[in-house]
Amino acid sequence: MKFVAEDEQVDVAMEVNGERMRGRGTSRMLLSDFLREALGLTGTRVGCEHGVCGACTVRVDGVLARACLVLAVQCEGGTVETVEGLAAGPGQLSPLQAAFRRHHALQCGYCIPGILVSLTDLLEKDPSAAEAEIREVLSGHLCRCTGYAPMVRAALEAAAELRGEGGGDVLAERTLRDV
Repeated sequence: MKFVAEDEQVDVAMEVNGERMRGRGTSRMLLSDFLREALGLTGTRVGCEHGVCGACTVRVDGVLARACLVLAVQCEGGTVETVEGLAAGPGQLSPLQAAFRRHHALQCGYCIPGILVSLTDLLEKDPSAAEAEIREVLSGHLCRCTGYAPMVRAALEAAAELRGEGGGDVLAERTLRDV
């Protein structure tokens, strides 16, 4: 094991959104700060810095993680997926992002990157996810603006689209209780 001083700069290389990237940071630099400062990927937000709000949620080696609780050096050689990597290409939106847009499922937008990463993870694992499962995922995120109902509608619509049950503007045929 290599030991480095707390403030010593170290090189960290990882695959981010399918692209090999390298940056420099201190041995104690959080992944959230590394993504934003060293790599220039500002989509990952820093909210509470305690892992509670969910704004900084990313996938590390295929597993959801709070980037404010992970050191960048822990990701050396691994893979990280951020909100910037959800769409197929520049200027495009994923089905979930497009549904969020159609349903006005955001207001200030601060919490949305982490929510999109978490819901994308759910829908990739289970495109038949029901309302209760979507709400369970949302319960791990704090949003002060939307009241969550538009997010649930958007996620249900995106799930239906991913299952091939309708176009991007068709809500899944599951009941949605208003909150």
